[in-house]
Amino acid sequence: MAFKAYLIQQNEGKISAGFADMSEDQLDPGEVTIAVAYSGVNFKDALAATGAGRIIRRFPCVGGVDLAGTVVNSADPAFAPGDQVLATSYDIGVAHHGGYAEMARIPAAWVIKLPPGLSLRDAMALGTAGFTAGLAVVRMEHDGLKPENGPVVVSGATGGVGSIAVEILAKRGYQVHALTGKDSATDYLKQLGASEVLLRSSLDLGKIKALDKALWAGAVDNLGGDVLSWMASTMQIGGTLASIGLAASMDFKTTVAPFILRGISLLGIDSVNCPMPVRAEVWRRLAGELKPVQVIAQAREIAFGELPGVFDDFLKARVKGRVVVRIQP
Repeated sequence: MAFKAYLIQQNEGKISAGFADMSEDQLDPGEVTIAVAYSGVNFKDALAATGAGRIIRRFPCVGGVDLAGTVVNSADPAFAPGDQVLATSYDIGVAHHGGYAEMARIPAAWVIKLPPGLSLRDAMALGTAGFTAGLAVVRMEHDGLKPENGPVVVSGATGGVGSIAVEILAKRGYQVHALTGKDSATDYLKQLGASEVLLRSSLDLGKIKALDKALWAGAVDNLGGDVLSWMASTMQIGGTLASIGLAASMDFKTTVAPFILRGISLLGIDSVNCPMPVRAEVWRRLAGELKPVQVIAQAREIAFGELPGVFDDFLKARVKGRVVVRIQP
């Protein structure tokens, strides 16, 4: 039986993407076949579908790095028909047919049973963005971050990862300073729990010192480049800085001073290769005490056919919060 998929292809070096009919025998190998109910849109998905970034590692490839749905059949005893499941990251949507299709076949080692407390839509209102934010908070607190240590700053605060990080941290009692380039976002960010909203235009990023005034006990960076460099220079003694994204730049210029004179920690947050036991635990907590209920409730939901129209919004930073794709009609 044919099903609808959003297929990314390359012809003579040029990326193109569009809807196509596929059959199950065209799906990639895997033990678990899933009727996909929802997917989501991440910055990475927009880069992949438009060719704006070198994300896809094999062509053709069904896009969508996230998916949630119901197991149709499984060759692995850990999953049975009717189980509700989710899968994010690994090679999904970049080297293995992904979530932008009504059917998916995924290796069992990449699949997680939907934890109690989340619906399939909730799971994709979080997706890779939510998992990444949750993983950052879990690792930062494991490194010693506590609300009483001092304020935490989150850059790219209106994006998917940023919004979720702001809400999770505020919910856990942190004084959150949300850093954004959008002067219209103050009300939204304060609704999520930010105590202060900082505009990037207020920072003098042309004169970043090796060590500046110590401001932050913790920091979550989605941008890279000068903002990450500024964060490193303004961390408190023993502060914890989580590097998550590169929306502004892959470059990062600093000195050893914050590390040897203030003892800060720089944590790299890798949502793709995170070991499954850690991944499952973070998802369990995202369904419970870390659950960002406001971001989930406010997530914009679009029909599958509307998908191509949102990618440009991501590339031009016009998106607030999360976008959920309803795959099944």
